[in-house]
Amino acid sequence: MNDSSSHISDSIKQKVQTLVFMYERINQENELLQAQIKQLEAKLKAKELAYNELEERYSRLKIAKALKANDADVHEAKIKVNRIVREIDRCIALLNK
Repeated sequence: MNDSSSHISDSIKQKVQTLVFMYERINQENELLQAQIKQLEAKLKAKELAYNELEERYSRLKIAKALKANDADVHEAKIKVNRIVREIDRCIALLNK
């Protein structure tokens, strides 16, 4: 009986040691995964900030481009102003007669 209980005791000790070893290994793996999660969350936050900054810059560029007159529009505006000035000059000339 003593030999049997010793064998059972050794078996239990071995199983407990195996469980402790597995627990420590899983705990280390968990810590590693937690560190990776924090690292990935930091990267994600940085990417989100960069994305938001680029979105804002893009929006400002769209507004600036919409407000900026292109060369063809400026040229047409000058032509219209010249026509109006010539018409006013003709009207003044007719009034002076």
